[in-house]
Amino acid sequence: MESIWMLLVMNLGAAVALLFVGWLISLPLRNVSVVDTLWGLGFVLIAWLTLGFSDGYAGRRWLLAVLVTLWGARLSIYLTRRNWGKGEDPRYAVWRARSGEAFWLRSLFKVFLLQALFMWIIALALQYGQSAASPSRFTLWDAAGAMLWIVGFTLETVADAQLAAFKADPRNKGRVMDRGLWACSRHPNYFGEALLWWGIFIIALAAPGAWWTVISPIAITAVLLKMTGIPLTEQGLIERRPGYREYIARTSAFVPWFPRKPAG
Repeated sequence: MESIWMLLVMNLGAAVALLFVGWLISLPLRNVSVVDTLWGLGFVLIAWLTLGFSDGYAGRRWLLAVLVTLWGARLSIYLTRRNWGKGEDPRYAVWRARSGEAFWLRSLFKVFLLQALFMWIIALALQYGQSAASPSRFTLWDAAGAMLWIVGFTLETVADAQLAAFKADPRNKGRVMDRGLWACSRHPNYFGEALLWWGIFIIALAAPGAWWTVISPIAITAVLLKMTGIPLTEQGLIERRPGYREYIARTSAFVPWFPRKPAG
């Protein structure tokens, strides 16, 4: 495809179409948690559309498509299994209660289309990196970005596995997960996700003029730190877990670090 702008518009349309279908599915279910499954799959869709319709260096196109597919597919499977049969996520349930009967329409814009837009913005580095014809070889940027992606993907995967195992044990009902990676960060999975997208951006930096795609990792970091990630997640945990405030006091919110000692 000659124009990167045509490709970007096509991918935005594909993301909107995917999330619109998700919204239609959510209506009879009265459960917008389906959007969690579509989050990772949307990036996979964008990656493969860009692979097929761009004329960038084939090695980088395939590298980015494979990395994003591994991440997106794993995340979608994990979230689907986590949410299956458990009703609507508490975060969305609160929005539904506050919106009343109008939620069915508001959810289209507030949940689904908004996530489609953020998905597209976060994927800008991916799309630009896949579309660039030069350099037509792998560079140190590719190697550095791939290594950072591996670290981020490993952190997110291990953190999710540790949390799933903790929740599966009936003895942990009502307790705070503060073991393994969760002893060093309250959200090591989010940190890993942000890190791997910084890796995608670094791979994109191999292409001339890619500096502006820094908006991608900045966007995902902002979403996780300030929007639908940590703030909404912790709001519910503070209410449901008596020991969570103490956990906040001693544990880094995002970047893994040594636990703080209690005051006094």
